[in-house]
Order: sequence, then structure tokens, then C-alpha cells
Amino acid sequence: MSGTPGTTRILLADDHTLVRRGVRLILDAEPDLEVVAEAGDGAEAVAALREIDVDLVVLDIAMPRMTGLQAAREISRRPHPPRMLMLSMHDNEQYFFEALKAGASGYVLKSVADEDLVGACRAAVRGEAFVYPGAMGTLVRDYLERLRRGERVPETVLTAREDQVLKLVAEGASTREIARLLTISPKTVERHRANILAKLGMNDRTQLTRYAIRAGLVEP
Repeated sequence: MSGTPGTTRILLADDHTLVRRGVRLILDAEPDLEVVAEAGDGAEAVAALREIDVDLVVLDIAMPRMTGLQAAREISRRPHPPRMLMLSMHDNEQYFFEALKAGASGYVLKSVADEDLVGACRAAVRGEAFVYPGAMGTLVRDYLERLRRGERVPETVLTAREDQVLKLVAEGASTREIARLLTISPKTVERHRANILAKLGMNDRTQLTRYAIRAGLVEP
């Protein structure tokens, strides 16, 4: 099954046929998104990726045979893995953080999929994190609780300019937007980003966003 040129090709995995049908209707209604394959569980999703190239995999977190989390871990070990999003009916912070650790770019609640899913898909394809409001609140509460206990939040090892770049990255700004806002070249932005990742021992925008929230660089 071939996708339309210029659209984001999506593999959708959920063990409930009605849920898949509903999610597919939401995604296929967008001109830049197209579901090109479906799977009934995590194992089917992993197998399907051997046969078809996609840009994004949307995985239900709880499925038989192989859960979405297990599938995400398996997919993330591929040489050039597609972006991944988790779908769940559970507003559960632990699941959210497990999803990020498994390589997902975000976590979308099924109860508000019609509101959040399209934006989350587009953010994932851009390499950005999608943090649903409940999880954002958890991160902020954790930060404030650590302050109340008298714990020091991690002192930044970044330069003032790197702090500026990190803040803008966490807020979702693109390389070109950061370059324009800071009056520097896109190549300089990329160099700063690489330095930030190296200094913090992180791999992607999702981890940077979490760090920025904990360090107080991004307001809730």
C-alpha cells in the first residue's frame, strides 16, 4: 500500500478494531497524515515494519502478545527507527515516563485523541516531544516538591547561550526559528544543540524538554 507523496506515513497498532477505525478516521482526515498499515498487537507492528517503511508508529500501550512498550523498545533498536507515539486510556505518569524511556516521542490519552492526536503526530515527525497536560503537571509538582524538601535542582553546566538555546528547543522552536530569535546561524544552533546533548548526556528533544522543566527554564 503506497502513501501519497509529502504525507506522513503511519502504522497504527491497537488490538481493538473499533478503536483503530476511529483513530484512522481522525488521522486520514488530515491532508498531511495517512495510515498506510494497521496491526492488532505489538508483535504484528514489529513484523509489519520489516515489510513497509513508515515515518511514524502509533502504538496502544496495552496489547496482547507484545505490549506497545515492548514493541517500542524493539522498534527503537532498529538502525533507523521511525518516530513513535503511545496511545493509552490511562492517565498514568509512570506509563508516560516508561513510554519516553522506550523511545516514544509522546503519550496521547484516548479520551482526548480527537483533540491531541493530530498535533502529537506532527510534533513527533518534527522530532519534538508531546507532553500531555497531566504529565506536565507531574513534572512541575516534582520540581516544586524537591525545592520544598530543600533539595537542589541540578545546577546547569551550560553556558548562558546554551541555556537560551535549550529553552527555545524545549518550547518547540525549530532550528531556523532559534537562529532568527538569537541572531545566529542555523549551523551555530545545531552546534549548540550538539554541545548541550553531550554535556547533559542526553539523546533527543524529549529528554531536553524534561531537563528544561526540572531546571526551571520552561514555565508550565
